[in-house]
Amino acid sequence: MNDFWIILIGALVACSCSIVGCFLVLRKMSMIGDAISHSVLPGIVIAFLVSGSRDSLIMMLGAAALGLLTVFLIGMFHNSGVQSDASIGVVFTALFAVGVVLVSLFTRQVDLDLDCVLYGEIAYAPWNTLEIGGMDLGPKAVWGVGGTFLLNLLVIGLFYKQFKICAFDPAMAAAVGIPVVFFHYLLMSLVSVTTVASFESVGAILVVGMLIVPAATAYLLTERLSTMIAISMGIGVVSSVLGYYAAYMFDASIAGCMITVAGILFVITLFLSPTHGVLVKKWRRKRIVV
Repeated sequence: MNDFWIILIGALVACSCSIVGCFLVLRKMSMIGDAISHSVLPGIVIAFLVSGSRDSLIMMLGAAALGLLTVFLIGMFHNSGVQSDASIGVVFTALFAVGVVLVSLFTRQVDLDLDCVLYGEIAYAPWNTLEIGGMDLGPKAVWGVGGTFLLNLLVIGLFYKQFKICAFDPAMAAAVGIPVVFFHYLLMSLVSVTTVASFESVGAILVVGMLIVPAATAYLLTERLSTMIAISMGIGVVSSVLGYYAAYMFDASIAGCMITVAGILFVITLFLSPTHGVLVKKWRRKRIVV
């Protein structure tokens, strides 16, 4: 039964990340998930210091708050003339360093180290179950990540047209009256919530990988955004299933194998994509020459 839960959690993380990941890829902000996954550390520590509790909900609220602050600072620096990649690098390294200092100063006597607050392990997620009235409702991760997936699906579905126009042509979106800044921060809020809700259970590597790799793979296969989202979700699910069995076969990290499978699918697509594939482009050039 644990096999089923692990695959289900991996698939839910993949689908949740893929929905917002497609917009990040189109907006050339792929590394924002990596930035958030590291910069939330001071929020976790501050939440612990204020509440005196290691309750996961309190930790998640603190992490989400720092995630939004990260997005705001990156946007502010970028609008001030700093390059996008430099803005991301400066903000997440600075906040992560502050978090490391806070951990070393204030939580030495508490089990609140970098491993427990940053790197979850999907293999252990099925054992952390949700119980209400003595009834076992399954792993907490399924409910948390599943709720995030439904939230992303609902918000993106309601405002799909606005998100689409803002991703492809922000100037046009502003011209037709769409509040571009609002939808930018709404998308970044979804990314922040998705990242924080997922990495406690499955680890930062899986979350960051699923935000980027399936969406980048889907980008090579289609020119339609709706199809891109569907393909990226499918690639994420396939990567979760094949990655789990690869980890079982080689006795390796489950999250690592899931992202490795996703990476292999990306490389295959990069060479064989009907529109962007390297080999396909070479074949077309040869036909033109002939």
